[in-house]
Amino acid sequence: MIKARNRQNLVQKIEKHFKLDSHVRDAFLSIDREVFVPNEFKHLSYKLDALPLAASQWISSPLTVAKMTQHLELKGVDSVLEVGCGSGYQAAILSKICRRVFTIERIDELLKEAKSRFSSLEIHNIFTRFDDGQRGWRQYAPFERILLSATAKEIPQVLFEQLSEGGILIAPIEEAENYHIITRFYKKNGRITSEAIEQCLFVPILDGTLK
Repeated sequence: MIKARNRQNLVQKIEKHFKLDSHVRDAFLSIDREVFVPNEFKHLSYKLDALPLAASQWISSPLTVAKMTQHLELKGVDSVLEVGCGSGYQAAILSKICRRVFTIERIDELLKEAKSRFSSLEIHNIFTRFDDGQRGWRQYAPFERILLSATAKEIPQVLFEQLSEGGILIAPIEEAENYHIITRFYKKNGRITSEAIEQCLFVPILDGTLK
């Protein structure tokens, strides 16, 4: 009962800033954020704050997760690729909307923790990979949607190649130092177009893997 109330309160806080579509709201109401937050920050789980994780990473603000999710336009989408699993919270939200979620993480410790959380919540439609997510996941491509959970200066061409025709890719793009813009890319007739959505701040995307 308390957990349900916490989730409801979180949704109300988000909606003071950003109106949620019903399917996004339902996803937030079905996932306990505290499961994804380190023990020392559990008391802050349902605030609109980004919180520290291991390996100098962060779990994004629930408001940011909500915006990124909704901007992906996920209604009726089958497959989504997430570059940067982190805590796993974003992937868990996606799993409640899409049939299949593919998530890649370059930091082994974070991925192991996220997989354990998915298992404890009995989420079975998230597929994980330890790799540099900038390479994508060719085996399961093309993806209808791709989400980058870290800031890039530019999108690797291979990710656009793995995006379905008619697909959408959302990413924070570094336009200048400490000036990042959530940007939505569309693939139509093999061409990529983009639109800036709003300013944001994410950790930078990094190359390689970290055991």
